[in-house]
Amino acid sequence: MKYLILILLVAFTCCKGDQKNKKNYTKEVEKVSLSEKRSKLIELDIRNFDQLEELLNKEDNKVHIVNFWATWCGPCVKELPHFEEIYANYKDSNVEVLLVSLDFPSKYEKSLKPFLIKHNIQSQVVVLDDPDMDTWLPKVDTDWDGAIPVTLIYSKTKRELYKQTFTYGELEDKLKQFLN
Repeated sequence: MKYLILILLVAFTCCKGDQKNKKNYTKEVEKVSLSEKRSKLIELDIRNFDQLEELLNKEDNKVHIVNFWATWCGPCVKELPHFEEIYANYKDSNVEVLLVSLDFPSKYEKSLKPFLIKHNIQSQVVVLDDPDMDTWLPKVDTDWDGAIPVTLIYSKTKRELYKQTFTYGELEDKLKQFLN
């Protein structure tokens, strides 16, 4: 009889633990499902370089900040919040921020879309899907070797390529040189 009570007690405790694990597992599945649903709602703006080029050469009264980045690039991801903050602080001051993703096509669904959702990216995002870097890199800037992150800031009268990672203060300082 003692053994029967002991077996029932152990079985009850194990089942209770399984229920707790089942609830946690269900919550995780629900989170993944929600993330996948959101990911499917995002339409990526995928362009080849010819289609992107018009965004790199606008002749209007705005200052354009164009950041080339990828989700697999640690320094790119680290500086991305600074571009988002610049966008939020200067969007009403004739400043546009464009984030050009260089992520690989095989990673759009599994990496890029979830990243954009998770970080609530508000700036315009364009995905450059053009493998012929030897042709389009010099069209962005003849000094660019293809390393990222890299940022192009331009206006009607001035154009500079910055091959560096930015802090918010550094980025804002460069922007202000274009606003004056």
